[in-house]
Amino acid sequence: MIITDTHTHLYSEAFDEDRDAMIQRALDNGVERFFIPAIDSTYTQSMLDLESDYPDRIYLMMGLHPTHVKENYKEELAHVEQLLSQRRFYAVGEIGIDLYWDKTFLKQQQEAFVYQIRLAKKHKLPIVIHSRESFDEIFEVLEQEKSDDLYGIFHCFTGTLEQAQKALSYNMKLGIGGVVTFKNGKIDQFLNQIDLEHIVLETDSPYLSPVPYRGKRNESSYITNVLDKLSEIYGKSQKEIAEITTENSKTVFGI
Repeated sequence: MIITDTHTHLYSEAFDEDRDAMIQRALDNGVERFFIPAIDSTYTQSMLDLESDYPDRIYLMMGLHPTHVKENYKEELAHVEQLLSQRRFYAVGEIGIDLYWDKTFLKQQQEAFVYQIRLAKKHKLPIVIHSRESFDEIFEVLEQEKSDDLYGIFHCFTGTLEQAQKALSYNMKLGIGGVVTFKNGKIDQFLNQIDLEHIVLETDSPYLSPVPYRGKRNESSYITNVLDKLSEIYGKSQKEIAEITTENSKTVFGI
């Protein structure tokens, strides 16, 4: 059984004390593929170091995270563009709009989102979308930019059934993580109406730990708790769900 974690920040400072042991726990639990989203230029070297330590397991993305769109966002976008032209990445992400913490830079977030979508199309890459309290704003951009070469993942999907169906209409898969195990997460109530071919697994570690680890540091090995819940929702074995979602991740990332 090969499990793919399509979204994990393994370079995070939260893992500085035990990164190798934490990755080994994930490997021991069948997690063999780790897709690593970018945040901003300050993390680039840590991402590259991680890739060189685990060359057959780690697949890097490049992008500017919406919460890191600040006054210097044009410099950061230039960094993203430069790196995408220099070497291989597997997605442009994570990108999008976040209105949870701060709405000050909404216009710049929208501009950065569009700019990075166009970079993804130029390099024939998927996008990985971060959406927090911003579904309407995200859909507005996707509607404007929609095309056959726009595709990717709605990371950490937490919307309604209607929003899920709308996301799928833009060639997106839904990234399902710890939220599906939350009592108030709500997505578990309708997820069985979404075909498994549209689902990929993720942890977003060190964030959003699944039950029973909620409130503690998340790690990639905990993806098995997400798998347990999806097995219950879809009435299929963990092995079957791991296989289907790993195939889906290959469809998106091309590897």
